[in-house]
Amino acid sequence: MMFRAIGLAISDLADARILSIMLQALAVAVLIFAALAVLVFWLLTGADPCSLAGVDSCPLDAGSSSLGAITITLLAAWFVFPAVAIAVMTTFTDRIAQAVEERHYPDAAREAHPIGLLHGAALGARSASRLILFNLVALPFYLLLLVTGIGPFILFVIVNGLAFGRDVAELAAARHGDRSARRAWIKSTRGEQGLIGTFASALFLVPFVNLVAPVIGAAAAIHLFNRSFWATNSIKDSPVPQPAPPAVTGEH
Repeated sequence: MMFRAIGLAISDLADARILSIMLQALAVAVLIFAALAVLVFWLLTGADPCSLAGVDSCPLDAGSSSLGAITITLLAAWFVFPAVAIAVMTTFTDRIAQAVEERHYPDAAREAHPIGLLHGAALGARSASRLILFNLVALPFYLLLLVTGIGPFILFVIVNGLAFGRDVAELAAARHGDRSARRAWIKSTRGEQGLIGTFASALFLVPFVNLVAPVIGAAAAIHLFNRSFWATNSIKDSPVPQPAPPAVTGEH
């Protein structure tokens, strides 16, 4: 089911609505990192790192400040991009879910309850905080694994996969059912969530492909939810076609 969900999520990128939402979310993320670069440049301009270290004086000029701002922003983009992505994506959660469900699960789309801006912002803040916390806890291990070359990348995929999978699952489930039913579904699909999150986190490491990773992860979680939640909560209202029950025959 998980592989089917990922396959459907990738095919959804051809949907004009999904593509439009993805470009808007990407624009917001770019603006955030651009603002970070400007802030870092302002902080570095005229700064004197040598005096801070207690040796002579070497104030940074505009060129050095620009280089430092670009370097720090690129490092920050690699380290916190998943957190920024999940925070930005919550702003578009209703629209992404609506587009996916109207295309594949029209019954679910009609019964959905919009998350709303405030609830979405709260979910996004919690998810982003969780991703940042996980990575801060893992930071010493990232540094220790630098000697292995590939170790930090593997740990990045694992750490962010676990957190990102849970986050997109919560976003996918937020529009349907009651709280207890959502919690039960999240608990019963932790393995699938982790695999979806791991797949999306691996995409974060691939240049340019990482730009579509958040949307693929979110759409895959929406597919996973709609293809499993309704089967156990309300078969008669399930948007996924259910197999016909076997015919009952008399004994001979």
